[in-house]
Amino acid sequence: MSVDATTVRRIAHLARIAVSEAEVPHLQGELNAMLAFVEQLSEVNVQGVEPMTSVTPMEMKKRADVVTDGKISDEIVANAPATENHFFLVPKVVE
Repeated sequence: MSVDATTVRRIAHLARIAVSEAEVPHLQGELNAMLAFVEQLSEVNVQGVEPMTSVTPMEMKKRADVVTDGKISDEIVANAPATENHFFLVPKVVE
């Protein structure tokens, strides 16, 4: 895949980067070099290679996905002007 000058200007516009016309050829070369490198990476055979989280084998630390009240409900409402059963009380604003 190759990037032309129009695509470079479009990328700069989308990224909100001010690019002068003199910089476009240089950026075009840089982007084309990056895309060529990505194409080289796609040639590598990764069949059977497991994804890694680090260069050293390790297991991701996971916590149990359990819903709790956080056990700090008293602290959460401590500075509220009015509360009831760990809920904030607010004045009614809709009739």
